[in-house]
Amino acid sequence: MTMTASSRAKLPAFPWQDRRGRLSWLKLGAFVGLFVPAIFIAGSWAAGDLMPRPLNAVIHLTGLWGMRFLLLSLCLTPLRTGLALPELILLRRMLGLGAFAYIAAHFLLFVGDQAFDPLAIAREITGRFYLTIGFVALIGLCLLAATSTDGMARRLGAARWRRLHRITYGLGLLALVHFFMQSKADPAEATIAAGLYLWALARRRWSAPLAIPALVAIAGIGAALAEAGFFFALRGIDPLRVLAANLDIEFGLRPALWAGLIAAAVEIAGLIRRTAARKARGAPRPVAARRAGSAP
Repeated sequence: MTMTASSRAKLPAFPWQDRRGRLSWLKLGAFVGLFVPAIFIAGSWAAGDLMPRPLNAVIHLTGLWGMRFLLLSLCLTPLRTGLALPELILLRRMLGLGAFAYIAAHFLLFVGDQAFDPLAIAREITGRFYLTIGFVALIGLCLLAATSTDGMARRLGAARWRRLHRITYGLGLLALVHFFMQSKADPAEATIAAGLYLWALARRRWSAPLAIPALVAIAGIGAALAEAGFFFALRGIDPLRVLAANLDIEFGLRPALWAGLIAAAVEIAGLIRRTAARKARGAPRPVAARRAGSAP
């Protein structure tokens, strides 16, 4: 299907506009929000708050925010359906490109840390497993970013474009493994991210209210299993000990419990919104509104 000159003119000229070229406060807020971490990182670097190894700290922070935005972009579809907020779909491309920008900066800073030496870069990537999978994920994100435009979607065709962009979830899994292996001593945020990633995958297939307990369980138990697997693979710690630790809340809630609580909060909020919307559609209109509607 080709676009006419008039329809092409209606495409948004700026990222904060909707499809009709009007200002979208939601998109504007998200667009501004994408720059906030970069400003914070640059300010911390300039102020000397990232000593004694500022470049390493910036490499870590850009990768961390790239992972956060990537996870948020993966969760947008289940959030849109779960919270009954269809307008969230407007943010998917923006968040995906934002995640790519931070992860690309993460890689370029790593290249700079290796003094732009191709042999040293290749040696590091091939010699460290977490760098290998991170680099594979970056190549995939480059492909998705290059084909994210409306023009590329038209050239590929809707079906092929959708099939291609489904690899986002596979790339998200690679990024999660990279995230865990980079976390080293404290995989708390990576554990929560793993639970929400599994929830997002499950939410795409099961959306009925009766599935809510199962979805919450997938987020919490999936996060706990991911954390146990991390400590076993990297430290040799008995997975059963790690799983049992989730039952001890003396020192606060464990990351797996937080993942389950976040999923539960989203599901309950969505259920309340959908129930209220159904009641509003089924409620009789006020007398004055009925009279106005029936007036000639």
